[in-house]
Amino acid sequence: MKMTDLHIHSTYSDGKLTIPEIVDLYGKRKFKIIAITDHLCEEESFLGKASNFLDKTLTKETFNSYLKEIELEAKRAMEMYGMLVIPGVEFTKNSLFFKRSAHVLALGIKEYVPADRTIIELLDEIKKQGAVSIAAHPVSTRVVEHQTFHLWDNRENLRDKFDAWEVASGAHFFDEVFESGLPMIASSDFHHPKQINSWKTMIDCELNFESMAKAIREQRIEFINYSEFNSKSVRLQQGFVFEGVHI
Repeated sequence: MKMTDLHIHSTYSDGKLTIPEIVDLYGKRKFKIIAITDHLCEEESFLGKASNFLDKTLTKETFNSYLKEIELEAKRAMEMYGMLVIPGVEFTKNSLFFKRSAHVLALGIKEYVPADRTIIELLDEIKKQGAVSIAAHPVSTRVVEHQTFHLWDNRENLRDKFDAWEVASGAHFFDEVFESGLPMIASSDFHHPKQINSWKTMIDCELNFESMAKAIREQRIEFINYSEFNSKSVRLQQGFVFEGVHI
């Protein structure tokens, strides 16, 4: 089983650490797979333009240098730590209304795609590129922040479009996703070092993207509430059992 975190932000958007700093943080803690998933905001919307003005998003101009840096750091990560680093983005479609907001993770993306496309168009493009699609924090994150409910409100229409739905974001576990029957993944939505203490996913796969993607789609996974301050981590397996307590 490989310890993974597939939702991580760097200084290319609104994260606090550079990509090399992220690689060292996770590598030294013996993680085996991580994905760098910086925000790629809409170009035409008001909030997207604001993110661009504040330098909190990838752009068409920065995208290639972003992928190149991930590629270089992925080579170093494998050599130094035996850790797979995957290039990704978080397509960020924010609205003033939570019910219209949606974030979509694309793991293994190879080419720039504008976030202004519809959700279905984005998911079709992710599939075309052979990438993995994940519905990011689709329900309430249990903290005071901008919420993204559009995907969850339309989950029946999108059920077969996503490879997985986030069942946890950071320290918060989403019971409604866990009980939904949808394919799941748990990640940190990492922005700063303290957020490494969060729910993570253990994946039964080989150390390459294709094997990881197949394992996610087949749900060969466990969830773990990781804390570097607690050597005894809590695991949650499919079957609704949490430390022997029925959920």
